[in-house]
Amino acid sequence: MKRREFSIATSVAAAASLGALSTTALAQAPAAPRAGTDFLVLDKPAPVDAPAGKVEVVEFFWYSCPHCHRFEPALEEWIKKTPKDVVVRRVPVSFRPDFEPQQRLYYVLEAMKKVEELHKKVFYAIHAEKQMLNTPELVAAWAEKQGLNRAKFSEMYNSFSIATKARKATQLQDAYKVDGVPALGVAGRFYTSGELAKNMDRALQVTDYLVVQARKG
Repeated sequence: MKRREFSIATSVAAAASLGALSTTALAQAPAAPRAGTDFLVLDKPAPVDAPAGKVEVVEFFWYSCPHCHRFEPALEEWIKKTPKDVVVRRVPVSFRPDFEPQQRLYYVLEAMKKVEELHKKVFYAIHAEKQMLNTPELVAAWAEKQGLNRAKFSEMYNSFSIATKARKATQLQDAYKVDGVPALGVAGRFYTSGELAKNMDRALQVTDYLVVQARKG
């Protein structure tokens, strides 16, 4: 989903139009990924958290993005097959102030070691159950229904550490110049997305190529 479309994120027509071009575009896409076409090379390297000897892959997402919801199963399968030197981390974006509750939600789940259990359930709540989850109160109420202690969740949600993680996530999205989600950053040097690669399945193939390039230094 493109950044400029988030002001009309509830538009079904916009979502459908973006998804519709993938099949035709894939057939026309070149076999070998090309800089400037299938991926971008960052002018200035973005910060990475991965230790030396590891290649970091960042997935930029937004829980309310229908494309991110559809991409999640493919990403999970891809992660299972990644080599040991590849470190994958998810980074929730915040293109507007009302994105921040979901951004903080992810980092609270991470801090409570509940991402594996509840990450997909957030997507389900929003896209299947049509819950908004766009305010601190709605997020906390949902967390409580999942069996989390509401007071502990809210304390962590409002903590300095979670605020810092949310701020750094926004800084990283800006460093990668993310203009829509889902999108993928590699090694602080490369960026690709469904728009660049023509669909997210091919974006993962492009990412495989970029991981190899990153290993070469």
